Amino acid sequence: MPREITPSLRHGLRPTFVVEYPAIVDSKAQKELDASFNAGLRLLNTVQNEALIRIEMVRQSSAWADAKKLPKTITKKGKPTKNPERAKAFEAVKKAYRFTEFELQDYATLVAKRSKWIWEKLDSQSIQKIATRVFNAVNKILTGRALKVRFKNNRSFSSMEGKQIGTGIRVDKKMQMFVWGKLRCPLIIDWDDPCQKHGWDSKWKYARIIRRELNGKTRWFVQIVCEGIPYQGRENTQPLDAKVSIDLNISNVAYFSFKKAGLKPFADKVPTFEKEIKVIQRSQDRSRRINNPDNFNSNDIVFKGKKKGRKVKRKGQIKRGKKLHWNNSKNYRRLLHKRRELERRKTAYARSQNRALANDILRNGGKHLNLEDVSVKGWQRRYGKAISAKSPGFFQSELLRKAESAGGVVNKYSTQKTACSQTHLDGSRVKKKLSERIHYDQTGIVMHRDLFSAYLGLFVHQDGYLSVEDAFRQYPGSEPILSAAWAEFQKRSSDKARPSPRSS
Repeated sequence: MPREITPSLRHGLRPTFVVEYPAIVDSKAQKELDASFNAGLRLLNTVQNEALIRIEMVRQSSAWADAKKLPKTITKKGKPTKNPERAKAFEAVKKAYRFTEFELQDYATLVAKRSKWIWEKLDSQSIQKIATRVFNAVNKILTGRALKVRFKNNRSFSSMEGKQIGTGIRVDKKMQMFVWGKLRCPLIIDWDDPCQKHGWDSKWKYARIIRRELNGKTRWFVQIVCEGIPYQGRENTQPLDAKVSIDLNISNVAYFSFKKAGLKPFADKVPTFEKEIKVIQRSQDRSRRINNPDNFNSNDIVFKGKKKGRKVKRKGQIKRGKKLHWNNSKNYRRLLHKRRELERRKTAYARSQNRALANDILRNGGKHLNLEDVSVKGWQRRYGKAISAKSPGFFQSELLRKAESAGGVVNKYSTQKTACSQTHLDGSRVKKKLSERIHYDQTGIVMHRDLFSAYLGLFVHQDGYLSVEDAFRQYPGSEPILSAAWAEFQKRSSDKARPSPRSS
């Protein structure tokens, strides 16, 4: 479905938003688009390989080592500020080894012209944008924000964009169609949708084309990046101008404000398709073993049980140490597309529910957030499967993005300094096991652990200091709000645990 993405106000950028429209693509246009995307894929991998060579030369140079020895901050007018000389030294080293955005753009243009067929399929702006995309990805390795970059394949390379709306990849406003060279594809625009109409009437910056695989078929969409803010006409979707505290868990999120509180699950009522996916995986494994017997080791017999008296036939594992050639049947590829569609639907459902949950918190709680500075990536090592199913990291990023886009203030505080799950209203700290979900306060208060942590988080100031005195003084007026949220959570849990009646 067409969707509207809210703007980003981070790092002082101008507010922008994205409106998406489906495109009508016939067989001839799809063949041309596939060829253009194939050219973009080959060019991106080639430029990325060259960029990795250049950053390795940068990292091994003595000038880069000298630049790292410079102090990160200096004192200016009595205040610590970033050292400009250090940044200039880094930029000078990158420029000396030709690792800059403009150098990579020149290299991408040279590669495209020499290959001829890439130059015929892509315009100059798309080529430059591919080089910029590579530079931004590889530069994260130098800045320490990434360890490596991955090369693309036909599935992962799913978008191309231009630099200006007037040339290259563009949209004809009068004809209501997507234009790229000689290619012209009509757009499906729902004029009854105020979001789509608002995006169409806004000022455009540039456009991109998206390729997605839905139900085993390729679908094409056009995204227009617009200046300004998205449609704000719906009153029930406006965020509340109030302060709210968030407490993230593996599967639930608790929030509290002086108007409302709640404890709600991530990705509620989302189908996991576990049984269907496991059936498909077993069928795929049987198909691969039948069609590729030389790629597997021979089966063996193992003994299991306490006395190791039960014989079990164990299937041979995939051979290692050499590149294998796989012969996949049509049935295997059919099952592969079916499994991909189930995975896509599961992810789409989870993201939709988590977006709705973020909107609900902003509408009922507020847009000024207080939350713990936790890394969901650390949870993945211990709770990998639960994190994959519930996606708390996606919820957190969406909540922060939507709050900042609405003009809210985000305050992240340290869990070690505050320890909201261990702190009592008398100021003492008592450690709890992770399985203990009820908080028995030293003052006699009994409350759900996550809701109580969210309540205490509301009294964490910008400097990271938790004011227990203020929390103790205002708890009597806040207890009815917390109790109502806990009762709602218990009712929801009992309804899920209750078996559904059998149909006669």
